[in-house]
Amino acid sequence: MPEHKSVLLTESISNLNICPTGVYVDGTLGLGGHSGEIARRLTTGRLVAIDRDETAIARSRERLRGLEDRITFVHGNFRDLGNILDKLGIGKINGALFDLGVSSPQLDEAERGFSYMADAPLDMRMDRSEGISAWVVVNRWSEEQLKRVLWDYGEERYAPQIAAAIVRYRRGKAVESTLELVDIIRSAMPAAALREKQHPAKRSFQALRIAVNDELDAEREMLEEAMDRLEAGGRLCVITFHSLEDRIAKAAIRARENGCTCPRDFPVCKCGFVQTMRSVTRKPIVASAQELNDNPRARSAHLRVAERV
Repeated sequence: MPEHKSVLLTESISNLNICPTGVYVDGTLGLGGHSGEIARRLTTGRLVAIDRDETAIARSRERLRGLEDRITFVHGNFRDLGNILDKLGIGKINGALFDLGVSSPQLDEAERGFSYMADAPLDMRMDRSEGISAWVVVNRWSEEQLKRVLWDYGEERYAPQIAAAIVRYRRGKAVESTLELVDIIRSAMPAAALREKQHPAKRSFQALRIAVNDELDAEREMLEEAMDRLEAGGRLCVITFHSLEDRIAKAAIRARENGCTCPRDFPVCKCGFVQTMRSVTRKPIVASAQELNDNPRARSAHLRVAERV
């Protein structure tokens, strides 16, 4: 079984305020670190654990053996949260947790194609049973589409140069592997950029992963559904790993916390806004020095917590 360290585990479980008889959702099961801690705090309660990756579900079932009576494992996309809960006969929930990072096994298993540190086929699909792979994006999408993906999803300032380099390269042959793509990215960047602390392919690989899995739209839909489903006092915990995801989580919560559109000088609200969420912490929670020492992958993690009012 791969070694697994769940990011911001103590902070997220503490902020869920788990009721032993409540119903909870872990929309990003992974290897079950968060799910296990939720389930251990339940008595007659129930945890719905969702993941797009069938391998992750199989491993989590093994890891969480003995807690099966409290957990319902679901192979699915968290953007379908409403349909998943309806099929299970669940209306309201007492809490929801979403860890939006790529799990350690997906990064560590080269064949998945998520890592820019090991050679593998260009895949990057969370669910390998459906959807397009990174190979299709890199080899079939136009230069303009590639540029947009790299800029919009990776905030890559050298997006035009990288997109052009990919198109030039594939005129001779298809880009087949992750390290082949890394070399193309490096070739398109100036020497100063290559000397930066961050790996030169990090932003591009992030962008491709988001595009392949349609992550941002899925996250928006999931957050809206989760907040609709929360009981009064129920908590939403969202762990993000890059600024795009953090902005989505922040905006979704803020819209339900302070979405009044009336001019500031109006004495009372006339637009009909009704607050349904409140932020538990104004600033995102970040990893402690101890956690960063134990798990460097937590360095970019941000936890936002909100409560249904």
